[in-house]
Amino acid sequence: MLQRIRVYIFVLILILSMVFIYFVVDAYRIDLSKLEDPVGTPTVIYDRYGDPVSELSSVRFRHVSLSKIPEEIIHSIIAVEDQRFFSHKGIDFRGIARSTWRNLQAGRVVQGGSTITQQLAKNLFLTSDRTYGRKFREVITAFRIEREYSKEKILELYLNHIYFGEGIWGIQNASQMYFGKDVQDITLEEGALLAALPKAPTHYSPFQNEERGKQRRDLVLYLLLEQGYIEENVYTEAISSEIVLRDWEIEEDSLRGRYPSYVDFVIDEAIKIHGLTEERIWAGDLHIYTEMDLTVQNAIQSAFSNGELFPVGAGEEIVQGGTVVLDPYTGGVRGIMGNRSEHVYRGFNRAVQLKRQPGSAIKPLSVFAPALERGYSASSTLVDERMDFGGYSPRNYDNQYRGRVSLYDALIYSINVPAVWLLNEIGVTAGVDFLEKLGIPLQESDRNLSIALGGLTEGTSPLQLAQAYSVFPNLGTMNEAHAITKITNGHGEVLAKGEVQGTQVMDPDNAYRMTQILQGVVQEGTGRNALLNYDRPTAGKTGTTQLPSTSAFEGVTGVSDAWFVGYTPELVTAVWVGYDKVTPEYVMQSSGGNHPARIFQAIMSESLEGVPVSDFRLPNGWKENKNEGKGKEKDKEGKDKGKGKGNKEGKEKGKNKAEEKGKKNEGKGKGNGKGKGKGNSKGNR
Repeated sequence: MLQRIRVYIFVLILILSMVFIYFVVDAYRIDLSKLEDPVGTPTVIYDRYGDPVSELSSVRFRHVSLSKIPEEIIHSIIAVEDQRFFSHKGIDFRGIARSTWRNLQAGRVVQGGSTITQQLAKNLFLTSDRTYGRKFREVITAFRIEREYSKEKILELYLNHIYFGEGIWGIQNASQMYFGKDVQDITLEEGALLAALPKAPTHYSPFQNEERGKQRRDLVLYLLLEQGYIEENVYTEAISSEIVLRDWEIEEDSLRGRYPSYVDFVIDEAIKIHGLTEERIWAGDLHIYTEMDLTVQNAIQSAFSNGELFPVGAGEEIVQGGTVVLDPYTGGVRGIMGNRSEHVYRGFNRAVQLKRQPGSAIKPLSVFAPALERGYSASSTLVDERMDFGGYSPRNYDNQYRGRVSLYDALIYSINVPAVWLLNEIGVTAGVDFLEKLGIPLQESDRNLSIALGGLTEGTSPLQLAQAYSVFPNLGTMNEAHAITKITNGHGEVLAKGEVQGTQVMDPDNAYRMTQILQGVVQEGTGRNALLNYDRPTAGKTGTTQLPSTSAFEGVTGVSDAWFVGYTPELVTAVWVGYDKVTPEYVMQSSGGNHPARIFQAIMSESLEGVPVSDFRLPNGWKENKNEGKGKEKDKEGKDKGKGKGNKEGKEKGKNKAEEKGKKNEGKGKGNGKGKGKGNSKGNR
């Protein structure tokens, strides 16, 4: 027995020794000379045809010697990153013991005890993987660096290597980026802010969140005080100073900085989906191949630069916008625009991060598509009368009620009550289930009839709506929206590859029936401003969200949000316009059938210029019904009541005015959790 234990121990020691030798040999393969040449080739972004369209690299890199770096910066970096820098040999065993204990408590690697030397070593690996293998190689490399270089040289290399956010590496570039001055001219509080950034550059960037950046800066200043680098009076004066950032733009290289909204989306996807770090991406020597179509992206940017396509802003505020164009058959994002104002690196992208009420743009998804799945057709008769659904009393935009209308007319003229009545008939669960299949985010509180009119607790984004609408031209299958097809390194090795994720959401025949109905929205309904030339088949839906029903908005006219989501056989496009913050002073005068529809028309016209006109795909075995998509079959009561005053006003006074007048109570109020509704018809959804 004892002999067997000895054998086991010997084998274990042998295995551990082999692992140790492997990591040591592997660590010694690292070329330390790379430290002398920190910036390599840029990371290049390619479009769907393999042509370079943008690049990411540190701009005008300048290595500065330690003698030109103010002591304030050096002290700040040491105070916040490695207080025992001058006393350890590359590894702070106290820090390692502390982090090891916390990792053991957590059962995984959650904290490091990295020194400045280790962080310098980590840059050679260009990875932030929290694995023990990477940590071991880092430790060995740190020992090598300490043997090769003096402490002063290590500090100099570190300050020229470190990532400061905003796509900037090195202390000189960071000084220029944030303050518009050379590093030797940096003040104490500016140096403290720069020292605050490396821990989480994007999170603490003052361009992203100035208050958060200031709090982190003040922590660094406190550490300087605590460690005896500055006096109390200096500290007090420094923390009372405001952050003053540069007010000029850095000259861009030919490809650097191009198509920033799309590039931001690519960076986020590379980080969240493919596991890269921001530092790795900006370090360079990567090739990121995307779904971008330059014709589409340029069409979007052309439309967004045309102020005549957007509502006139109030005061100094402009009406913002966000749009996404994607290929419905692959989910490939062809183009993105997330703002009309000055771009902020990885700032708020309204095309992707926006959460706003979609208004009637949700109706095909929350009501009419699931109704088609349950046997309804374009010619099905719906009730259009003043009704109360357990305390929820939706109203039509014009306060006219037609008695009975076809499903087709109810959707193309965006009539509210029939949509709510229909959802009540098929059940709220049917609408909720369909929205969830499409990836529209819902809360438990959304299980009520107000979702028929866009009454979502959290709201949605242009990207989510474009992805959801892609199910119709793609005959029931939805592919996950994505930008990246593959990522390779400088040696051509594939580091990541995009996988098309397809989900069958609805029956192909019903998806095509929905397309037929939504073509009516553009041809004769509320979306006529989206109609394209050359008889190109176009389908879509408008959406308008009304102002909050609060005392602050009493007597104020206008709308909160305006949407248009539409598609051709080639592309799906979602457009949102509105103010970032709606107040009585900043109210938009528009509707989904007005500015968003015209923006859609401009983007799609330019994107599809020269593309042969084609028809929407037909389901296998499709047999055309002469009444499909037109809703002409109505019972006698439907015909008689459909010709009343409300119908006359709805059609004779202009079908597209349905939303321009404003759907007074679109989505107002909420039902109870069972979908019957106990809303008070106040507030906008």
